[in-house]
Amino acid sequence: MEITTLGECCFPSPKKNFVHDQDRMPELVVFRQGVAPETGNLFELAGPRERLFFEPGRTRAGIVTCGGLCPGLNNVIRSLFLELHYGYGVPEVIGFRGGYQGLDPRCGQEPWILTQQMVDKIHKEGGTILGTSRGPVDMDIAVENLIRRKVDILFCIGGDGTQRGAYALYETAKKHGYPLSVVGVPKTIDNDVQYVMRTFGYLTALDESRRVIDAAHTEAHSRLNGISLVKLMGRNAGFIAAGATIASQDVNFTLVPELPFQLEGPGGFLAALKKRILARSHAVIVVAEGAGQDLIPGESGVKDASGHTRLKEIGLFLREKMEAFFKAEAIPVTIRYFDPSYQLCSMPANCEDAIMCDQYARQAVHAAMGGKTGLVIGMIHGTFIHVPSGLIVTAKKRLDLDGLIWQAVLAATGQPARFGII
Repeated sequence: MEITTLGECCFPSPKKNFVHDQDRMPELVVFRQGVAPETGNLFELAGPRERLFFEPGRTRAGIVTCGGLCPGLNNVIRSLFLELHYGYGVPEVIGFRGGYQGLDPRCGQEPWILTQQMVDKIHKEGGTILGTSRGPVDMDIAVENLIRRKVDILFCIGGDGTQRGAYALYETAKKHGYPLSVVGVPKTIDNDVQYVMRTFGYLTALDESRRVIDAAHTEAHSRLNGISLVKLMGRNAGFIAAGATIASQDVNFTLVPELPFQLEGPGGFLAALKKRILARSHAVIVVAEGAGQDLIPGESGVKDASGHTRLKEIGLFLREKMEAFFKAEAIPVTIRYFDPSYQLCSMPANCEDAIMCDQYARQAVHAAMGGKTGLVIGMIHGTFIHVPSGLIVTAKKRLDLDGLIWQAVLAATGQPARFGII
């Protein structure tokens, strides 16, 4: 879990309450009775260092936002700028535009020199003022551009694809012999980043998801045999679907990527839905976008520009299957379909996410000014940590089907633990 430092730290920090490089946070903190204690990984604590690698008045930093939108991106940009400029006295912060493509002068837009006036009110808006994109960039050209612009620090805000790119930038800069600090700020609305207790934007997504579910419940409850189907974000993990279900308490079925399910047969989902309709005359279903991919015909394994497997449309597939099923059963139903996916991504951050964005940004600046590189800011047990970039992209965080969250979903919905699959 050792984090690379660019060299000797010779400059005094203007901060207080320093964290030492030897301070560690254990991954495991619960010791079971009768079992030998385990700590798992020991992570370096995030926070201000007493000595800095970069001399603040001669430092130039860059910021890039990549991948899909997420509530709080502008908050992170703003707090990065404020901590660099006012917290450390860094005179120039560059905003690279259009994602990693903005690091390539052949195809990217000219970057901006950020100012207080430019970032003054951006935290009240969704999206990112710097723009974003998916897909790779020629790392040698990107690093040569950073060297030419005399950029000492690059903050990469994005998900697993972005952090893989950040790790490649770190490796390429090392190959060029250039002391570049590359620090990642983890961004995913799905909350599925390993060693990150909560990513920014997740709670905002739950707030908005609950509002959509409230409307879906009203629609279903107002009609005889009304069925509302709500598709939410969640490519590999069902944290948004599960969290929104618990927050709402009006959902009857929740389908997530972690739990395979069958449609047909006595123990399948459609049979359970029929039982609900005959008993209560309405139903609300929440499905994560990555659920049930094995059920949908069509080509699998197609990749998008970020290297993610392109998902098949589970929401529309389920709607068609429900319509055909109830028609064959001669049970009249009214089905309403809600897909607020991009609506969730483009919202401004709520209060709790705004605070989270600010803290992630400030911890990233502390790490960079201390000469740390090749890392992502993580958080476990409520404490910010430094996670090696190469480690954080090795696996996704997923719902534990025996854990508290999923057990709460089962209690809130009353649905079976399995739909036809043991």
